[in-house]
This record gives sequence, structure tokens and C-alpha cells, in this order.
Amino acid sequence: MSSEKANDLQVEEAGSDRPTSPVGPKAYPSRIANPAPAGIFSFASTTFMLSMYNVNVRGVHEPNVVVGMAIFTGGLLQFMAGMWEFPRGNVFGATAFSSYGCFWMSYATIFIPASGILAAYDNDPQGLRNALGIYLVTWFMVTFLFALVCIRKNNSFVILLSVLTIAFILLASAEFTGKAVLTKAGGVFGIITALIAYYIGFSEMLSAERRPIGRLPIGAWDS
Repeated sequence: MSSEKANDLQVEEAGSDRPTSPVGPKAYPSRIANPAPAGIFSFASTTFMLSMYNVNVRGVHEPNVVVGMAIFTGGLLQFMAGMWEFPRGNVFGATAFSSYGCFWMSYATIFIPASGILAAYDNDPQGLRNALGIYLVTWFMVTFLFALVCIRKNNSFVILLSVLTIAFILLASAEFTGKAVLTKAGGVFGIITALIAYYIGFSEMLSAERRPIGRLPIGAWDS
């Protein structure tokens, strides 16, 4: 057998019978359970909580209660889900989950008094708003790029990341301008993002069950 044919055969064998994931390309065979539901649910729950605060539900104006949630649920658990995606060969899932996990932990750090971040802007409130605006614009760009990667891969994630992109730019604009209406608008889009993420996470969990109570379509493209 020629070396060219042997290489073609190896490629064909390596690409066969690989499980697919709605958050990434074909994954390599692995005994590791799909970590996507854990990452998605942790992201959805933390986003939902913060967004409810942003729209002032029940008169809540300070988001500090989200700190613990952001560190351990949206942060640590989602970061761990990203790390578990690496050995499964899912580049997108590993990158997205670990990135947003770090986003939540870094966001929580801002509101921890011991970090000294807020105290550094005691005499410059506009400087703080501008700094937070730049922080949110950065994540707007990252999210927009993630959304582009999902095109022709998974419709649900395109919608999820597109709505999240809008939420980030609205919240960034709110920081730059100081307009509360933009913060509330960002919160509304954040809530929509969380609900979409809950749907995707629930669909993933149903797909992992041997005898699920049903199936939820997520619009994954055939490979």
C-alpha cells in the first residue's frame, strides 16, 4: 500500500464514529461525560441573576449579591467545564466556557472590597464608569467573534451569542453615558440570553439520557 493511500485510510479511520457536540466540531472519543450542560446552566443562572438586578426587580439596585454566584457558579464551574472540553477535542466549547468562566470571576473581583478596584476610583466616578465600559466592550468583541464561529455550526448558539452581544454593548453604553434606561435594556437582553441558555442546557441534558422524557431541537447543522 502506498504511503498516500495509507495516510488517507488513517484520516478516514480517525474521523469515523466520533461523537458530535452542539458547541463545537467533531470531538475525539472520550470517557469524559459531556460537560456542556454544567457550563451552560452555570452561565445561564449567573446571567439571569445579574440581569434581574440590572432591571431592578424587587427594587434591587446593587448587584453585590451576585459576587458569590459569579465566583463559584458562573466562574469556577464554567471554567472547569471548559477544561473538561479540552480532552474531548472540543476547541470552541473549551475556549468559550473557560473564557466566560474567567469573565465571571474577574467581574466578581471588581466588587470585592479587598481587591481595592472600586476604592481606586473613589475620587473619579466617571473614570470608573469609563473603565467598566471598556471592560464590557472587550467582552462584546469576544462574544461577537464567538457568534461568528458558530455560524453554520449551531443555530441556537448563534442566537444565544447574538443576544448576549447586544446585552454587552447596551451595558457598556450605559456605563459610558450613565443612562439607567440602557442598563435596564441590557438587563432585558441578559434575561433573554439566560432563558435561551437554559433551553440549550436542558436540551443537552435530555440528549445525554438513555430514556429522555423528550427532545428539544437546537438547530445543529449536520457535519
